[in-house]
Amino acid sequence: MSRAIASTKSPDAPPKLTEALEYAVFPGGARIRPTILTTVALACGDDAPEMTDRAAAALELIHCGSLVHDDLPCFDDADLRRGKASVHRAFSEPLSVLTGDSLIVLAFDVLSRQTPAHSERALELIRILSRQTGPPYGICAGQGWESEEKINLSSYHRSKTGALFVAATQMGAVAAGQDAEPWYELGARIGEAFQVADDLRDVMLDQDELGKPVGQDDLHARPNAVAEFGVSGAMQRLKDILGGAIASIPSCPGEAQLARMVTLQAQKITPNIKKTSRV
Repeated sequence: MSRAIASTKSPDAPPKLTEALEYAVFPGGARIRPTILTTVALACGDDAPEMTDRAAAALELIHCGSLVHDDLPCFDDADLRRGKASVHRAFSEPLSVLTGDSLIVLAFDVLSRQTPAHSERALELIRILSRQTGPPYGICAGQGWESEEKINLSSYHRSKTGALFVAATQMGAVAAGQDAEPWYELGARIGEAFQVADDLRDVMLDQDELGKPVGQDDLHARPNAVAEFGVSGAMQRLKDILGGAIASIPSCPGEAQLARMVTLQAQKITPNIKKTSRV
């Protein structure tokens, strides 16, 4: 990540945009998606660690760029992100748009810098990440659903949150020379679990704990698991999804290690049920 951001710095580059790029990426959040990608690659043998590192960085750059765009006034109009002022508040709305765009472009530049020996893997990584970023199934489609009068909840969650988790598991496998397809279900289940957990955190945590504005689903009238199932029902759904995620892990040398990672990430994203919700 540091090397990728450093590559954008030049005496000829606009200083404010250069500063905004670094501001949007560091310090990072939990880095859950690149952690999953790297763990999958390790579980599959990780015979090209430099490729794994680039894939993980590219995925996180896409995620960071999407957060910059999410916070814009035309979407969430959020003042905070990761405990500090959102990019559009700190640098202006035009620079925020350019920052998000630049991070997305930078992600694919990072993926393209592979050795000729692994060019086929690099091309497949680019294909997976582009598919899970743009329409019809990627995070752009997820944001697009919010402009529809009638929302397909399954497609909305699959695109808005699940897409980059699918990218994480599939890219990890491909970086290690394995087929992407068997890893789709694990990524989709982790993504669904993360969405349910995010819905729960939105109503159970306060702004200081969450590091961003709370109550956004209710404010923007978005469909969410808590509204559909209630807090207890959403917690049970989260547990069921995570159990299915572990069961869906494809056979690989590091299967047990991967199961432990899924369990650990589940503990990190699950809010304390003893907290008082605002619903």
